[in-house]
Amino acid sequence: MQDARPQSPQPHLRILILAPQPFFQNRGTPIAIRLLATELAALGHEAHLLVFHEGEEVALPGVTLHRSARIPGVGPIPPGFSIGKIICDFALFFKACALLRQKKFDIVHACEEAAFLAMALKIFFGIPYIYDMDSSLPTQLIDKMPGFRHFAWPLKAAERMAARGSVGVVAVCQALVDIAVAAAPDKPVARLEDISLLEESGGAVEVDDLRAFYHLEGPVFLYVGNLEGYQGIDLLLDAFHLTKARACPGQLVIIGGTETTIAHYKSRAMAFGIGENVIFHGPRPVEHLGAYLAQADILVSPRIQGNNTPMKLYSYLDSARAIIATNLPTHTQVLDEAHACLVETNAKSLSEGLERLAASPELRRVFGERGRELARQEYSLTAFRRKLAAFYQEIGNSLRRKN
Repeated sequence: MQDARPQSPQPHLRILILAPQPFFQNRGTPIAIRLLATELAALGHEAHLLVFHEGEEVALPGVTLHRSARIPGVGPIPPGFSIGKIICDFALFFKACALLRQKKFDIVHACEEAAFLAMALKIFFGIPYIYDMDSSLPTQLIDKMPGFRHFAWPLKAAERMAARGSVGVVAVCQALVDIAVAAAPDKPVARLEDISLLEESGGAVEVDDLRAFYHLEGPVFLYVGNLEGYQGIDLLLDAFHLTKARACPGQLVIIGGTETTIAHYKSRAMAFGIGENVIFHGPRPVEHLGAYLAQADILVSPRIQGNNTPMKLYSYLDSARAIIATNLPTHTQVLDEAHACLVETNAKSLSEGLERLAASPELRRVFGERGRELARQEYSLTAFRRKLAAFYQEIGNSLRRKN
């Protein structure tokens, strides 16, 4: 694919990216952060990335990586809200203060809850910030811990304040764009979706042959991703149990998860009586994604919560495999019935969709071809670069005018 970087000169900015995540890990948000940082550097900006202490070392061309201090007693940090993550956020803040004393940055690019840290940094150091909305924090908290619904108003008010205090908002999907525009209609807002990872993972990598390794017969249903509750794995196992009870051919393969979550869902599959039909292949490197997707007949995204689009959906589309997904905004802001089999968030509807795709190779082919065309047009690396460059051009020009 040709590199379609803009030809007009970019304002040269020294950017501090605040990413409150373990980095690097082979999952959605850290992958998105890596892409953001390296592409900002490729645009000619001086990019500094500040992340949690936890994570693997990876190559980041043109990017200076910084880590917050390790906090004794804080174990592995899972996706989503946790007390350990809040503690690490404080460590991230103090490290950011130290960096701002050492270097003169033009702007802070604050990802997710780091926007609230950036609000404080703006007060202490007078530095402007961009709010990078990968999710709606009030929605995320309430979905994970329903008790937070009693604090919905102050949580949403804080989110609005973060948007209004920024010089601009980057949102990963249309639902978040709508939230940002409603909160700060006078700020520039860019919709910067995630992209297919198949360009970097490719299909030529040697990986396990799932059919041969597990002696699979019939259609292969494949789920890729973490196994947190919002992903709908309970729903998926319940639905697959119904399909097997009606003698639907095929096997379900699940890639991803931790030892704890895999053990939990293996137990659930055994309880449903489908333990022999559900394969937990464990976590695999992102570089292997394309080779695994190519082995599937049907790709599954049973998410039950959230309004941000899962990153894997763009690779699903690009793989030219049929997709089945729940009929929720997290999916439908990208998918429609021309590109995927959309089902309601109940086991009966999902099982019927699984059976429909299993029975029709032609329908799978049509969905697959349409999906790849959509991915190549709207969710490619070229499209990401174009949108990011245009947004930073606007922000850079605005900062110049103010100075």
